[in-house]
Amino acid sequence: RPQMRAQTHPFLFTLMTLMAAAELGLTAFLISTGNEIQAWASGAYRSLLILLCFESAWTILFTAAYMIWVIDGGAQILANVASSIIWLLMTAILWGAATGFMHNARSGGNCVGAPPTSTCRQTLTVEALGWTEFSLCSVTLITTVLWMATTNSKAAHRDSR
Repeated sequence: RPQMRAQTHPFLFTLMTLMAAAELGLTAFLISTGNEIQAWASGAYRSLLILLCFESAWTILFTAAYMIWVIDGGAQILANVASSIIWLLMTAILWGAATGFMHNARSGGNCVGAPPTSTCRQTLTVEALGWTEFSLCSVTLITTVLWMATTNSKAAHRDSR
């Protein structure tokens, strides 16, 4: 099982970093465009874009730092399993909440007939990337907790002999 974590954990964190980078680029673009033309669907929509932009930067910073420390082999606090569980839980909650609010705040439905580069499709992509990031955080969290549970139960069986 330690090999499973050693292989899947960095892979999942890399996916989280890449998804957050895509989300950061798109939300920054939409914020910039909205500021230029001063046209926002609503104040809540603008605030949620800013929140998702922040969450993207937050995720990139911590997942990249975690990956560097794991690759470096250090035992810094961000590479500690307990701290990664706390961070993953907090990040998953933030992504889930913000994306859920974005689902309710965005204008338009499923963008039928809209051009490929329309604001409707871009906003739908922001939401889709947010749900993907939430899912990746949740899967990584579950994987980490299961790894800890199997590692601790094996250690307990060894100690009881």
